Amino acid sequence: MNANILWVDDEIELLKPHLLFLQGKGYNVESCNNGYDAIDIITDTRYDLIILDEMMPGMTGLETLAKIKEIRPDTPVVMVTKSEEENIMDRAVGSKIADYLIKPVNPNQVLLSIKKNLHADRLVSQTNTADYREQFAQINAMLSEARSFDDWTAIYKKLVGWDIELTESSDKSMREVLGYQKTEAGSEYAKFIRRNYEEWFRDKTLSRPVMSHTLMRNKVFPLVEKHRKVTFMLIDNFRYDQWLMIRPLMRGFCDVAAEEFYCSILPTATQYARNALFAGLTPAAIEKIMPGLWLGDNEEGGKNRYEEDFLRRQLQSLGRNYRLSFDKLVRPDSGKKLLDNLDKLYTNDLSVIVYNFLDILSHARTDTEIIRELAEDEAAFRSLTRSWFEHSDLLEIMRRLSDKGHTLVITSDHGTKHVDNPVKVIGDRQTSVNLRYKTGRNLNYDSKEVFAITDPEKVHLPKSNITSSYIFATGSDFLVYPNNYNHYVRYYRNTFQHGGVSMEEMIVPFIVLTPKPE
Repeated sequence: MNANILWVDDEIELLKPHLLFLQGKGYNVESCNNGYDAIDIITDTRYDLIILDEMMPGMTGLETLAKIKEIRPDTPVVMVTKSEEENIMDRAVGSKIADYLIKPVNPNQVLLSIKKNLHADRLVSQTNTADYREQFAQINAMLSEARSFDDWTAIYKKLVGWDIELTESSDKSMREVLGYQKTEAGSEYAKFIRRNYEEWFRDKTLSRPVMSHTLMRNKVFPLVEKHRKVTFMLIDNFRYDQWLMIRPLMRGFCDVAAEEFYCSILPTATQYARNALFAGLTPAAIEKIMPGLWLGDNEEGGKNRYEEDFLRRQLQSLGRNYRLSFDKLVRPDSGKKLLDNLDKLYTNDLSVIVYNFLDILSHARTDTEIIRELAEDEAAFRSLTRSWFEHSDLLEIMRRLSDKGHTLVITSDHGTKHVDNPVKVIGDRQTSVNLRYKTGRNLNYDSKEVFAITDPEKVHLPKSNITSSYIFATGSDFLVYPNNYNHYVRYYRNTFQHGGVSMEEMIVPFIVLTPKPE
């Protein structure tokens, strides 16, 4: 182990067996019998951990602890005490001790505390690596047997869980193995979508997943009927791994009642997926029924301006007369303004809040060098998401609404995919500009590299003319024109995009939170 430990105790002679035990385990253990000597020793020598007796004559353990923290503030201190008095424990914990043990201590107790404070990260990493090795074959078997959307959500949850668990692993080779398995899963998922996506629209009796245009009807409105006070929060670009990062922040004021998923329609882009969600209609149906409210990819104007109108129409068509509010937070001060007027939501049957921060952050990461460095990979992006959420107005909004008895729903219209592999396509001037999907006529592409829908009517997508088609990037691909190819590859490689076919974009978390019982 080769860790250096100082043990300070006025009865150190009685603890010789303990010191020999630790030395036998590979630790370098030095000792002294009073606080004054301890201060002199640590002034000249740095230790990895200090074990400190609380009840010593002269300078007490707590007084010694205060001096140690002045000289070596980062050195973990394990306090050993005969007393279990609460005020002593409070003072010790308040002084930021790493751990405390009650006398008489046995050698294994001391060893466990040392391991917890000096080797926890390595031991957790080793355990996680061993556990993933055991599950590797199980996940592979799940990949070969996956036949339904539910099967793929189970796979996705496992891969995301291991991605987070192994982020800090010192075993680089095991992280690489997970990366290969994620790539293989992404490829198999794309094949699954190729085989099944059109069928989900062709045969309505087929066991298909809840999708964007059926989400409110199947998942949200039943919650309103049951609980009445429901706040539906749509966070643009929100993924399951990001949910796992912010979930601990909810523990103080609500419970997780459901952690489910639904399937975003294609394209996994705001214009299509979010409009379909609020309208309760496919994009083709929206264009047909409300042609004035649907704009094509290359038409000028905001393409998500009528979300509240779509939702009110859906409610009316289903005969639901809810007391409703709809707030869209797109500017930095929007959250504070809503907080100032939050009482308007308290008596609603259904309150809808659309929050665009993660979408803005994704675009900022593409356009801004500083943000790109802060979120250089998925692990960093997750960490940035948690930091934002922890200090956001949205968290305070959720806390206050929960205190007022609201059931909270957190979801998104689609996720994002980290892209790094350019795929060349050719189109005319009317071809859409999105990097994960293209729609237009005269598209030229390699059919092996994309998921192509040549007849958009089969999947209820609008088409600008009779020969329009859609193509979707899969895996970590992004679609680039040959013109200025190298420039666009450098600019967009290793960014987060959406619109295409991937588990990250299509498998969307649907989280239900209920207020904690009083």
